[in-house]
Amino acid sequence: MTIQTIMEKKKITRYRLSKNSGIPYTTITDILSGKAKLEKCTAETIYKLAKELDVSMETLLKPCFETRINFELYKSNVCHQVKEKGDIQFIIETLENNEVRRLYDKKWYPESLYLLAMLDYLSRENDVPICIEYNDIRKCKLQETMYPASLLTAAAVSKNEDIKEKAYRESIPEFRRFNIVENDVRNVN
Repeated sequence: MTIQTIMEKKKITRYRLSKNSGIPYTTITDILSGKAKLEKCTAETIYKLAKELDVSMETLLKPCFETRINFELYKSNVCHQVKEKGDIQFIIETLENNEVRRLYDKKWYPESLYLLAMLDYLSRENDVPICIEYNDIRKCKLQETMYPASLLTAAAVSKNEDIKEKAYRESIPEFRRFNIVENDVRNVN
């Protein structure tokens, strides 16, 4: 969870965070804008932020050290989470964590759009209204179509591009809207 997200949840302004923590306003602004990297700040600054935001120092630093995994693995992890938690619980937890926005803000667009597509698909499947908080992201689309690795391999081995075209036509509409080909999110082992 980013500092910005924590501040929004707790309804804390930059000014108040600065005043109550004793950290200069310009430092807070630099951290929030990305001009200053949180992981490069002193332990004292991180401690003061954590104390004022009522979170652990680890919670503040976790996003700084998060590494991006292979997209195929990411998709698999999301599908497994849906299977383990169930559709509704998955929707609730994903929305509560604001994971779509977090990934989007990190510029991890394929992951963000995949997750949003999953939310929209599960919402349609379960007759649940979609979350309008992400309407700005719904206007986005990946520049190039992302196909599953297995499909790309099959098309390359058979030297048949029709495989990709057929998969695109038959893909789940919520994914296809973002230029992601996904045909089956339920068949995971």
